[in-house]
Amino acid sequence: MREQTVESPSAALPVEVHEELLRLKHLNEALLERTHQLQEALDSRIVIEQAKGVLAERHRMGIEDAFDVLRGAARTHRVKLRALAAWVVSSPETPPVVASQLGRRNGRRG
Repeated sequence: MREQTVESPSAALPVEVHEELLRLKHLNEALLERTHQLQEALDSRIVIEQAKGVLAERHRMGIEDAFDVLRGAARTHRVKLRALAAWVVSSPETPPVVASQLGRRNGRRG
């Protein structure tokens, strides 16, 4: 019995081998995409944690309160949380959109 082959640039391969190589190629592509997504999520998490710390220190508040302010400002001003966190971390002063959220928050408590 003669094996079926599929033409490839390198050599004629049995169909099963060719199919397995294609499956592995697709799996590798999916894993690379997932790795990229996870790295991006980790990078976002890092800058958000840094921003929480900066806000907590600048405004003498707890970490959870700092996150609530950051998240509220991002939602109110329709800004991505990661982008706003990066702005907080890179700016020597609290960005105006966060300061306004702090003002609203402090107004509710006072």
